[in-house]
Amino acid sequence: MGKTNNSSSGAINRSHFIKSGIIFSAVAIGGLNLLSSCNDKDEDKEVSPPEDLMQEHGLLNRILLIYDACRMHLINKEPFAIDGLGEAAGIIKAFVEDYHEKQEENYLFPRFEKVGKLTDLVQVLRTQHDKGRNITAQLIELTKTSNRNESDDQKLITLLGTFNIMYRPHEAREDTMLFPAFRKIVSRHEYDSLGEEFEKNEQKHFGEGGFEKMVDKVAAIEKRLGIYDLSQFTPTG
Repeated sequence: MGKTNNSSSGAINRSHFIKSGIIFSAVAIGGLNLLSSCNDKDEDKEVSPPEDLMQEHGLLNRILLIYDACRMHLINKEPFAIDGLGEAAGIIKAFVEDYHEKQEENYLFPRFEKVGKLTDLVQVLRTQHDKGRNITAQLIELTKTSNRNESDDQKLITLLGTFNIMYRPHEAREDTMLFPAFRKIVSRHEYDSLGEEFEKNEQKHFGEGGFEKMVDKVAAIEKRLGIYDLSQFTPTG
């Protein structure tokens, strides 16, 4: 009898173990599927309008560093890839001025003006966009000149310095004041719709992965100027 009871008990335990294992596996698989589903949703989630614009500010900042490097070469009368400076100015015109700033001017600025919020800031930002375009046009023309003289180099030094002095606080005000406030003046539906509109506009202007293509172009210029390696900016002391 004892042997029979032990065998029966073992069968029950094995059955319980197998069932528990099946339940545990089902829960684990279900959890993995849920996690995978959440990750898929995160990957497909649209970038919000301010996030989109702030990413583009990161690209602008890298070009400001290119401008800094070229300006120092000019000041020190050192040879450098002047055509890289011309390409950087071309990216400013095509991506920043003709696309990024147009997004701000067409979709953000009018909404602030309509509700009477941050209107003084918007007015200054508009003026600086115009000033920036004027500087960029001059930079592009000067970098096309094959026989630049001392006067041309001095003008480049002034233009590069003026552009950077204006755009660093310009983008900082947008990132810390304008973009955070934008969410508060539009409805959730309008906010989401604008994200989709921004994505469509980017593809229309630059094709699929337009932003990534611009980042690659900027990186190529950085490499030619010897400023791509991030570690070189780390203090050694």
